[in-house]
Amino acid sequence: MAKREPKILAGIELGGTKTVAVLSRGTEIFERVRLPTTSPQETLHLLGERLGRWDAIYPIAALGVASFGPLVIDPGHARYGHLLDTPKKGWSGANLGPLATRLDCPVALHTDVTAAALAEGKWGAARGCTDHVYITVGTGIGMGIVVAGQPLSGQLHPEAGHMRVARAFDDDFTGSCPFHGDCLEGLASGIAIAQRAGKPGAKVAGDDPLWEWVVEAIALACANLRLTLACERIVLGGGVIAGRAMLVDRIAERTHALIGGYLPLASQMVVAAELGEDAGPKGALLLAALALAAHA
Repeated sequence: MAKREPKILAGIELGGTKTVAVLSRGTEIFERVRLPTTSPQETLHLLGERLGRWDAIYPIAALGVASFGPLVIDPGHARYGHLLDTPKKGWSGANLGPLATRLDCPVALHTDVTAAALAEGKWGAARGCTDHVYITVGTGIGMGIVVAGQPLSGQLHPEAGHMRVARAFDDDFTGSCPFHGDCLEGLASGIAIAQRAGKPGAKVAGDDPLWEWVVEAIALACANLRLTLACERIVLGGGVIAGRAMLVDRIAERTHALIGGYLPLASQMVVAAELGEDAGPKGALLLAALALAAHA
């Protein structure tokens, strides 16, 4: 019997600063395009054109869209595919629906951080785990939660990057979040770090005392997640974490201390992400594969 060719899947990672679109045949990405995320009109138009050109050459079997949020991901909701109020200027209320209707194929829509969580579970730092959390610490803080191998969704998607955590006793920073002030994102995101330091986070020395406040906030979040979800692993990624192994080690140690021996913890429960910038696009392809399987 002739071997059946893998179906062509398309994935889009719509990020706050850049957008990546990919095509894959099985697990092999063979087409990739990267463009800046500008206005909704321009970005979605360019993506739609690219999908149309690809589909004319390689008929696309399913599409996965992984976007920054907050985002309406319930297909039964009247505003399915619409962004809610977002710090990304000009994108509040933007409709991603035209991307889904551009192709005659199954489509799955979720957040970029959830897609990254799926990818880290399949190929990265959470391989072999059925229950894990991916936290991206970048301009903002987002979380993707995977339970029993499936992305967790409720009425909306998880927005645990905005959970409330107790600030360190000597931390008087008011917080950078425009919605909540000193939530987790407001205390420990890239924007928060830059505001604390008065300069870009990349220029903050590794021994700067402000990292203690960042470590404390993120470790508190990790402890809360472990106690709430009983997850096997928490994966830390994003621009703030990348290249700062010492930061991951300190967060892991502090998380263990905060748990206080109440639950047994694996030695590698809090770890650094492994896939880097490929996590989002690869995760979008996993979303496409889920959409295809659901329509089989």
